[in-house]
Amino acid sequence: MNKISIVGAGLVGEAAAQVIARDELCSELMLIDVQGDLAQGKALDVWQAAVEAGSDTWVYGGSSAELLQDSELVVITAGMPRKPGQSRQAVLSTNLPILDAIMQDVNRHAPSAMVLVVSNPVDVLTYRAWGISGLGRNKVFGQAGVLDTARMKCFIAEETGFSVRDISALVLGGHGDSMVPLMRYCAVASVPLSHFLSQQQIARIVERTRQGGGEILGLKKQASACDAPGVAIGKMVDAIVNGRNRILPVVAILEGEYGRTDIAMGVPCVLAAEGVTRVVELALDEQEQVMFDRSADQVARDIDEMRAL
Repeated sequence: MNKISIVGAGLVGEAAAQVIARDELCSELMLIDVQGDLAQGKALDVWQAAVEAGSDTWVYGGSSAELLQDSELVVITAGMPRKPGQSRQAVLSTNLPILDAIMQDVNRHAPSAMVLVVSNPVDVLTYRAWGISGLGRNKVFGQAGVLDTARMKCFIAEETGFSVRDISALVLGGHGDSMVPLMRYCAVASVPLSHFLSQQQIARIVERTRQGGGEILGLKKQASACDAPGVAIGKMVDAIVNGRNRILPVVAILEGEYGRTDIAMGVPCVLAAEGVTRVVELALDEQEQVMFDRSADQVARDIDEMRAL
């Protein structure tokens, strides 16, 4: 890919830039933020680190929306992170106008670019970005499930003692408390997780995964997670740039899949050079369907609240 832009030079945007530049996923990488000097400084730092990794990716930073020009992929990380005890609506009220302004700039300077939304609440903001863009659902999507799955794999490895290289996991639904970990699809070297762990241990992993971001925020006090989200973004960008046809959990616009329409939800998708080329619809058992519907209902309520703002 020739040009990628990241809008938001906070900790997550910087972490994503490090991965993209280091892995040489584009020729030119832009780091854009309302604090132009900050974006320039971080871009220089990232660029110099990438050079030492042998990457020829050029990294620039600034505040001008014109830096988006000719971008093929725009990653949106700008916005305020959720604070302890803060409601989803409060975060949405803050981040919605930020997202709207960014999408107006994208429409003006890079109207055909794919858009990867990371800012929270990611399900609602992905839906909003898709609506503003006028693009097909293949080109506007969000990141949450890749991060949530990584967290679950980490906790499974800790509980079992096995290498993460052999662990597979899958998380669907909304990002946060209503996410739907599909434990039937979690395995160690293709052996179901239930072979190694008790239901009590599995339930503990599920709950810790749901609270994964809050746990980090509670421990760090002054900042939320950034390194793992940055790597998760890099994983999705790599799948697109290299046309890998990877099945990854993606916040996608549903068109009847899982019985839902006109909503953005975390579901397994095929991610390739064209973006989201397919939503993979899994057969859910009764309990999983109840959890998925509960999560979808929460996202639908959040979307209704967004429309009222």
